[in-house]
Amino acid sequence: MHSPQHTATAFVPPHCPNPNCHFHNPLIKNWRFKKAGFFRRRLTPHRIQRFTCLCCRRSFSCQTFSTTYWQKRPDIDARLFTKATGCMSVRQIARDLDVSPETVNRHLARLGRHCLLFHARMMRHARPARQVVIDGFVSFEWSQYFPFHHHIAVEKGTDFFVHFSDSEVRRSGTMTRRQKRRRKQLETLHGRPDPQAVRNDMAGVLAVATGGLAEVTIYSDDHRSYPKAIATLPCRVEHRVTPGSAHRDQRNLLWEVNLTDLLIRHCSANHKRETIAWSKRRQGSAWRLAVFLVWRNYLKGRREKVRGSPTPAMARGMCDRRLMVSEILRERLFPGLIELPERWAEYYRGAVRTRAMGVQREHRLTYAT
Repeated sequence: MHSPQHTATAFVPPHCPNPNCHFHNPLIKNWRFKKAGFFRRRLTPHRIQRFTCLCCRRSFSCQTFSTTYWQKRPDIDARLFTKATGCMSVRQIARDLDVSPETVNRHLARLGRHCLLFHARMMRHARPARQVVIDGFVSFEWSQYFPFHHHIAVEKGTDFFVHFSDSEVRRSGTMTRRQKRRRKQLETLHGRPDPQAVRNDMAGVLAVATGGLAEVTIYSDDHRSYPKAIATLPCRVEHRVTPGSAHRDQRNLLWEVNLTDLLIRHCSANHKRETIAWSKRRQGSAWRLAVFLVWRNYLKGRREKVRGSPTPAMARGMCDRRLMVSEILRERLFPGLIELPERWAEYYRGAVRTRAMGVQREHRLTYAT
């Protein structure tokens, strides 16, 4: 969506978009730039003002600060945001928008990166969560021989989706002899996942979610890796365990994370129990989950059947009203100006590898979002 402020002739760039420029930081004053003519394009507005930074001599335009920078189809992002959280697969979205599935994949990746930055910026001055409910959401990439866990942290009492990560795990459960042979062949070819991945990645999620507090309360099921992950925290922890077999209603102490798991299954076509729309790469699943996180926290009410129900962000005092998609996509966010957690920085770069794929795609563009 093109921001109206970017179309105005009086637009003033807030900083140099070049990440290597001294004036890339908007807090540094006395930045000098000059107008450098216009260029024309097919879409509205047709006339785009250009500028030149007088420090690094990098040229840019008012469009550089828009979320639709370098896009040939800037009209689909807002619609894609709601369709991605409306249980539509990539090909269904492509048919509805009359574009190719690869176009949808590229826009979803870009939207996911934007949502990672948006949530990180919102959390920059927010209070950490003192009571956290954690769980592992099980899915798979490429095929069912490559399962993984999305580790989810939700604040108790507000339903606020704080943070997530992922871990490769070995396929388990009931398998036929043929399936066991196939698993062995794939593990010989591609290697086995780290057996400590769940513990290490959940520890990273908890470190971000608790934000260095001196004392926290953590609710979880009886997964054997969680106590080891919790033990890595440098604060006092009260760990309350609820058996995974307990009935999952509102009286369950894990209600907040159980509800989040349910909504992910309900709103994401790639995580349905029986689907042909599963994510081919964990990286793509992470980008799409980032879109869900922003939608869940800032756009969707906590209770579906309660009119005017506040969003989780409103419940914890981060927002005074529901945000709109146009507000989420109002301005381009620069990764050099917003610090991401270590794991999310990998997601942003597209650095998460899928073992079964020979060619790994990474986001290496310097000046694109």
